[in-house]
Amino acid sequence: MSSTVAGKKRKSDASTSGPAAKKARLMVDAILADTSNYPVPEDDDDARQSLVELAKYARSLEDQIAASQPQAKSADQLEAAAEKLRKAARSGIKKQMTWKPSCKTGGSRWMYDGVCSDADVFGAMLNLGGPPTFKTKKMTAEEFQGVMGTIEGSARYNTLYMRGNVNIQWKPDEGTFKFSGTHGI
Repeated sequence: MSSTVAGKKRKSDASTSGPAAKKARLMVDAILADTSNYPVPEDDDDARQSLVELAKYARSLEDQIAASQPQAKSADQLEAAAEKLRKAARSGIKKQMTWKPSCKTGGSRWMYDGVCSDADVFGAMLNLGGPPTFKTKKMTAEEFQGVMGTIEGSARYNTLYMRGNVNIQWKPDEGTFKFSGTHGI
C-alpha cells in the first residue's frame, strides 16, 4: 500500500518551474551577483529576449503572490461563516449549562473557547460592523443573547438561563476567542 503512495509525485506548477523560469532565475542570480560587470547583450534581439524572459518571470511571481493572498469574503459568505460560528458557540455553551447547586444563586460558571482566524467573521458574529477593535469586552447576558441567539439549558423541572455579564476575549494573533459567564435558575 505504501509503495503506491510513495511512487506518486506531486505535479509541479509550470508557471514558475519550467525551463524559461529556471533560465530567468539564473539570469537574475547572475545579474545580482555582479551588477557592475554583467555583460549586456549587444544584439537588440538578444536584449529584447532577455527583457521578455525577465518580464514573464516577474509576472509569474506576481501571479503566485496574488494567488496566495486570502480573498475578501462577500457579505453573504461572512454571514454564513458567522452563523456557523454562532451555532457552534451556542451548542458549546448549552452543553456546559448543567445543574449544579450553585445554579440556585445564579453563580454557576461556563466558559467557551473557540477558533476564528478571520477577524471579519468574528466581528460579523458579534454584529460589530467590522473586525473587533478590542481584546476584552463585557456584554450583558441579554445583549449577548440578542447577538448570538437564545441560549437556555434545562435541568429536570427547571430552565437554566444566562445571568450577569458575558466576558469576551479576542486574541487576533492566535485567532482564538473565549466567552465566559454565569448561569442559573
